[in-house]
Amino acid sequence: MQDCLFCKIAAGDLPAHVLYEDAHVMAFLDLHPIREGHALVIPKEHHVWFEDLPEPLATRITTCAQRIARAMKRIYAVERVSLFYTGIHVPHAHAHVVPMHHVHDVTSQAYLQDGLEAFSAPPRLATEKMQEIASKLRKDL
Repeated sequence: MQDCLFCKIAAGDLPAHVLYEDAHVMAFLDLHPIREGHALVIPKEHHVWFEDLPEPLATRITTCAQRIARAMKRIYAVERVSLFYTGIHVPHAHAHVVPMHHVHDVTSQAYLQDGLEAFSAPPRLATEKMQEIASKLRKDL
C-alpha cells in the first residue's frame, strides 16, 4: 500500500526507532507513547485488521511482543506489560506493547467510574444475557 504509513516504515522509506526486524515483522517505538518504551509490532505485509492476519503471522507478532515485554519488565521494573491491537489511527494491523506503571495506563472509561486511583468493575451482565451472547459467538465460530 503506497499511502500506508506502516508500509513505508517497513520498506525503510520512513525512519523509525527499530527494536526488532525480521523478514515478516518489525517492532519500533511509538512516536506518541502511553509510557516510555511503548512499542508497536507490525507485519511487514499489509493487513488492515488484526483478525485478517494469517495465524502464523499473528503468532510471530505475539512472540515478538513477548520478547519485548520481557525486556520492558527488566528495564522498567514493572509487574505487567500490556499487549493490544486497536487499529484506530493507522489502517495497518499493529500490536501495542506498553509497560504498565499504573493500573490505568491501558484502560477503558468503563473502569474509571470511581476515579484514577480506583478500579471500577463495570456492571455485571445477567446470566441470561451472558448465555445469549456466548451462544451467538459460539455459533458464528
